[in-house]
Amino acid sequence: MARAKKKEAEVVEERKFAAPSIESFDVLVAPIVTEKTMKMQQEQNKVTLKVKSTANKTQVKLAVEQIFNVKVVDVKIINVLPKAKRVGRYDGKVSGYKKAIITISPEDKINMYSE
Repeated sequence: MARAKKKEAEVVEERKFAAPSIESFDVLVAPIVTEKTMKMQQEQNKVTLKVKSTANKTQVKLAVEQIFNVKVVDVKIINVLPKAKRVGRYDGKVSGYKKAIITISPEDKINMYSE
């Protein structure tokens, strides 16, 4: 029996990382913009994002690498608990969320915010 020859893959576009998928965009919800996060971004090259409540560190790392085309060094995840609020006689709460602090390699930069 003759062996089938492997077809050579066509290279359309050269990317450093894989193309972003729909799942990557679902993991990241929004950037968190405060004075502290802006200082962390400028001095320590760390970006703070609100992420999906079911996301883990690996999913966040892959999503950031695919979407922003940067190298992620470290990911820290924090669960922000809901906070009770009161407006007049009405009790309520501010919903909790999950946030990720992502350290990016020194060679790469992400400019999410226009200063």
